[in-house]
Amino acid sequence: MNQHTESVEIRPIAHIRTDFSEKFGIPRQSGLVEALTGRIVFAPAYRDPSAFRGLEAFSHIWLIWHFSEAVRDTFSPTVRPPRLGGNTRVGVFATRSPFRPNHMGLSCVRLDRIDYEAQDGPVLYVSGVDMLDGTPIFDVKPYIPVADCRPDASEGYTAETRCHALSVVFDCGGEDQLTEAERAALVGVLGNDPRPGYDDDPTKEYGLNFARFDVGFFVKDGTAHVVRLRRMD
Repeated sequence: MNQHTESVEIRPIAHIRTDFSEKFGIPRQSGLVEALTGRIVFAPAYRDPSAFRGLEAFSHIWLIWHFSEAVRDTFSPTVRPPRLGGNTRVGVFATRSPFRPNHMGLSCVRLDRIDYEAQDGPVLYVSGVDMLDGTPIFDVKPYIPVADCRPDASEGYTAETRCHALSVVFDCGGEDQLTEAERAALVGVLGNDPRPGYDDDPTKEYGLNFARFDVGFFVKDGTAHVVRLRRMD
């Protein structure tokens, strides 16, 4: 083996700004909640507009990023996907778990626009995100349908869980505090059921921080009931 391939230094080229200040509530996959938006801000060394030439012609992009809040020193060959109830173990390479040897994430997001005039531009505005605010990004690549789309691909164990969804009601009122976009995003987040798959206690109240709101909810009979909606700033 070439000694120069045994270790590689990878540096972030950008960071993404999102409405998630904590991990709980973030969708388990990109694209599940299209209303969730993000803003990708590049490091000064990568802000040359010519590096983005032609990117605006693509509707979607791949983001390669760092699970910066899930770094571990040890390696576990198996993990327990939450959607399988939290007790079934599968191989880490058969999942998209954050607990991986190199802690890398892969997301396909919609490219809404590129702001070349921003003070820290070019800035990429994207939607369908599944990342924590401030997540480091290692690379950006265009999504190419003819190469990246495989309609005949098998789903594996994810076929058992992909249809899981909740209805959402606001029992506490106060929805007028939310913009239309924030409400759509929050409904999408709760509708995807952020709870661990093994946790189905209808008396338990959960809390998440989203878009500067403290949100409390419980789940009963397939419905997420929002019982607290309080602005934190």
